[in-house]
Amino acid sequence: MFYNFDHRKYCYLDMFPKIKKRNWTNKKINKAPIWVSEDLRDGNQSIIEPMNVEQKKNLWTLLINIGIKEIMVGFPSACKADFDFVRWLIRNKQIPEDVTIAVLVQARKHLIKRTFESLIGINKAIIHFYNSTSPIQRDRVFKTNKEGIISIAAEGANYILEETKKYPEVSWILEYTPESFSSTEIDFSLNICEVVLEIWGQNIKTLNKVILNLPTTVDIAGPHVYADQIEFFCKNISKRDKVIISIHTHNDRGSAVSAAELAILAGAERVEGTLLGNGERTGNMDLITFAMNLYSQGVDPKIDLSCPEDLIKIVASCTKIPIHPRHPWIGELVYTAFSGSHQDAIRKSLKKQKTNEIWKVAYLPIDPQDLGRNYKSVVRLNSQSGKSGMAFLLERDYKIKLPRWMMIELAPLVQKESDKNMLELSSSDVYQILKNNFFLENPFNLFKYIFNITKTSFKIYINNINKIIYLKNKNIKDKNIILKFLTNWNLHSMKLRKIYIQKINNYYIAFINIIINEKQLSGIAIDIDKFSVFLKSILSAINKYYLLARSYFLSG
Repeated sequence: MFYNFDHRKYCYLDMFPKIKKRNWTNKKINKAPIWVSEDLRDGNQSIIEPMNVEQKKNLWTLLINIGIKEIMVGFPSACKADFDFVRWLIRNKQIPEDVTIAVLVQARKHLIKRTFESLIGINKAIIHFYNSTSPIQRDRVFKTNKEGIISIAAEGANYILEETKKYPEVSWILEYTPESFSSTEIDFSLNICEVVLEIWGQNIKTLNKVILNLPTTVDIAGPHVYADQIEFFCKNISKRDKVIISIHTHNDRGSAVSAAELAILAGAERVEGTLLGNGERTGNMDLITFAMNLYSQGVDPKIDLSCPEDLIKIVASCTKIPIHPRHPWIGELVYTAFSGSHQDAIRKSLKKQKTNEIWKVAYLPIDPQDLGRNYKSVVRLNSQSGKSGMAFLLERDYKIKLPRWMMIELAPLVQKESDKNMLELSSSDVYQILKNNFFLENPFNLFKYIFNITKTSFKIYINNINKIIYLKNKNIKDKNIILKFLTNWNLHSMKLRKIYIQKINNYYIAFINIIINEKQLSGIAIDIDKFSVFLKSILSAINKYYLLARSYFLSG
């Protein structure tokens, strides 16, 4: 095979910490981390048409409403839209007391000054500055050595310190990111963070902890490697009790959420991400997915995700990016089963699920109703579906509980219809198939009946013509009952094989299976009278026999 796909261009970057005994592998997450939304910054800079101020306002309101307490609002030194939005937040008192905004800035003096100007009038804010640290950035972008990179970080830390002193009334929280942490030598990451800590620790008077943010700016290894990096960093950074370890994972390898979860196990306390995973390249870590992962394990995520449709609508309108129907937890088709075996397992599990017990339903890790989804989306029918799916739909929307033998008879008819049109079938489609094949009221239907107890017979009028059905036993649930249908020509014997009568509100529905001339036939009827529905179901089966035989054996 010849193709332009050469793996020899790449290699495994063997510069990660060697941990002989890992602690994170034996831990579990038992509380929510500090959530930080990056939607208005990282998410915004990644879209083709960046959000205007009005769109940012809408997204801001959503973030507040679902309970995010730390929000990165932008890069105010980089563009007027971000600067104006920060000013709008402050001037219009849009920041709740329990919410802290963050702003991002590079380690450059004039940008730092402009950033502080955007925050005039704020009570509390996070100043987040960064510079890149990886060998590639050092060698090919900045063309300097480790000492040069440390110098950039130190100057930035000092610039920020000078500006904070101009606004002593503000509670400043300082955050530093070695921007390419995931591809930087771990000892160098530790070294440069120690330098920044030393500058801030000796000169700033604050009760707030310093935040050290350690990102997978580009995700270059498995999530277990990132967890090793975080654990090694947490064990070796000085003043560990004075800092908050934050993470910011990207999805280059499709493992942003996994990397974040393992990093929390490894000692991190704070998670930066975006709603639905929007962000540069393949995106940021999806805060919703991580939060729902916790929720599904019995951990309170501390944010409200009970109305995902509203969330999806707002995020999509602001970013112009639609959500995939299979998006984890909140995609349109996430709680939908087309597979017959899946439908059967879901239907049976739901029947056994008790109100106050731990959720245990096959193929549904959480109750869809927790996210405002009803069970109409759980089971849908196509050519891949089976008996349980159609039974589920009929029970859900029509309260009809099919007996198993009727499910077996109905299934191939539903399958045939689905195969013919290659389309999804609704519950009304299934009901129509059931009605067309088993609710047969012609050519003969019940006009009325007379119950004669002494003769144990039932006199009925079919199409207003006197006919008689004789019962050897008047117990209609007796499977050994023998039915005799008298016509002017002869006496037809019918043996009752199965009967199932169900009450739905004020009505009865009867399913019957009989044998006429060695042929099995099923019929269904609905009526307000229990015995009437029994007789009508018999006539439905007789009508089916009549139509199949194409004879007039019932004519009188």
